[in-house]
Amino acid sequence: MKILIVEDEGRIARRLERMTRQFFTDTLEALHVCESLEEGQAYLTTHTFDLVLLDLNLNGADGFELLKVVVAESFHTIIVSAYKDKAITAFEYGVLDFVPKPFSEDRLNQAFLRVSAREKVITMGVRFLAVKKKGNSILIDVQDISYIKGSGIYSELHLKNGKKEIHDKSLERLEQLLPQTFERIHKSYLVETSQIKEIIVQSGSSYKVLLTNGELLPVGRTRYKILRTKLFGKE
Repeated sequence: MKILIVEDEGRIARRLERMTRQFFTDTLEALHVCESLEEGQAYLTTHTFDLVLLDLNLNGADGFELLKVVVAESFHTIIVSAYKDKAITAFEYGVLDFVPKPFSEDRLNQAFLRVSAREKVITMGVRFLAVKKKGNSILIDVQDISYIKGSGIYSELHLKNGKKEIHDKSLERLEQLLPQTFERIHKSYLVETSQIKEIIVQSGSSYKVLLTNGELLPVGRTRYKILRTKLFGKE
């Protein structure tokens, strides 16, 4: 694990660092602390991370300016902030968790467990996915996505208007964030279930879904019964 902490209060930064080191004892490869928005932005452009812990008030600077950039990256982001009223917006932008200040070690550890858990965040699904385009980050409304295809360490967002965007997060990390309306139908595909028109059973015990746009996508054998039950209530 490579972890970055962006926190302007020295006492809290040291506490976060201590708790982080204790939790990730065996897997921590690198940990760095930045004390300002500018320092965090500069450090992120020259280093890679698996996780960023971000405060939303950095010496008066708005941490959302950094958040809009980092949620487009491959790593997860956990907000640690006293601004509880910003939690909904933070989740909508695609953070993994929001830990309100003052925080306990148990609450922070709970957030850390989500980093490695291969499951969706129950608290709230993301509303937007930020993608990098021509040096900027643009927001894609999740409601505009038909399905997502894994493409190595990246993901392809296939939109209902026929366009395609590339996201730097892997399919596994996006699955943790997306609303329950998205279903993993195959090791390489996440589909918005309202876009599924029909499940097609083919010879040789192979399966596909027909989408409302006419596309056919494969369904994994181990996922067929789960998908059929979710869509039609049939075992």
